[in-house]
Amino acid sequence: MIDVVEISTRNDLKRFVDFSFKLYGQNPNWTPPIIKEEINTLDQTKNPVFKNAKAHYFLAFKDEVIVGRIAVMINWIEVKKLKKKKVRFGWFDVIDDINVTKALMDKVHAIGLENGMEFLEGPVGFSNMDKAGMLVKGFEESNTMITWYNAPYYYEHFKKLGYKDLAVWVEYEITLKSFEESPEKIKKFSELMLQRYKLKILDFKSKKQIIPYVEKMFVLLEETYGKLQTFVPIQKEQIKQYKEKYFRYIHPEFIKCITGKDDELIAFCITMPSFTKALKKANGKMFPFGFLHLLKALYFNSRASFYLIGVHPKFQNKGVTAIIFNEMQKSFNKHGYHIVETNPELDENSSIQNLWKNYEHRQHKKRLTVTQKLKKGA
Repeated sequence: MIDVVEISTRNDLKRFVDFSFKLYGQNPNWTPPIIKEEINTLDQTKNPVFKNAKAHYFLAFKDEVIVGRIAVMINWIEVKKLKKKKVRFGWFDVIDDINVTKALMDKVHAIGLENGMEFLEGPVGFSNMDKAGMLVKGFEESNTMITWYNAPYYYEHFKKLGYKDLAVWVEYEITLKSFEESPEKIKKFSELMLQRYKLKILDFKSKKQIIPYVEKMFVLLEETYGKLQTFVPIQKEQIKQYKEKYFRYIHPEFIKCITGKDDELIAFCITMPSFTKALKKANGKMFPFGFLHLLKALYFNSRASFYLIGVHPKFQNKGVTAIIFNEMQKSFNKHGYHIVETNPELDENSSIQNLWKNYEHRQHKKRLTVTQKLKKGA
């Protein structure tokens, strides 16, 4: 018999987070999160998203042993402003037992119906800045710090239970050569676009120089992705939270901004050194030595990870992404980086994927969300 229990205390949230360590702790491809950061994200007293959202957390038990977990969320900005009556689910992990998956998903349906929602989607977080997507290709690859890892049977469970695919993301691994060996047409095209539109590249030498541009980046992020099916506007309180959460992980030379002729921000790119190996060594804890592994990865690394790219709509499809990657390559080469991994990009984003075709690359991961309409009595 499977018992699904709702939990709420901080101690229970720790059990909720710890379940993924028990499930995947021996899997060499799983990259663990920092436990405290995960708990704070889920804690309604810590995460400002709860000013406009609600969440329920459940643990599934079988013979008094935890065998699954799920977070059920409603983002009221999405529901009221975007008119999407959607209940979200995320932080979903289960053993290979379809009955556990069904028992947990029954809670998603119930909460959705109680709140007047019409359909569900997951796995996703509270907003676009959280992890999203169920891995369906690349199980032999390690997840990055901003993506989830899961076993192949998750998707098998959902297909058997009648769920349909919704959003699809792909991820690429790009091999970097020296700047001299990089595609000549990208270099020439970048220079041409810079001159044609009188664009200026901002290079940063310290984190302090980046701070005045943070909020502008989030505004541009909404302008870039606002019309996509998955986007939900990010609130000011969340911007502060994300800045505090990720600022420690950035290397200033791996952030590029591009301004127009009136000095308005028209594009930006945030890239981070890969923290995959460091997080595995930290195993969920910053102390006593976890922060040292992360600090070392920040300055001694050969692999990078794209985090965010934003381009103003009026400059999309005008070669700005080529400019960004061309400039990033200079920084990568300077610091001895040989591999850059993209984080999930929507399968429909053909412009950025066409850019990768100019480089040695492989599409090594794919992930998606599933959906289902909510029906009373179903």
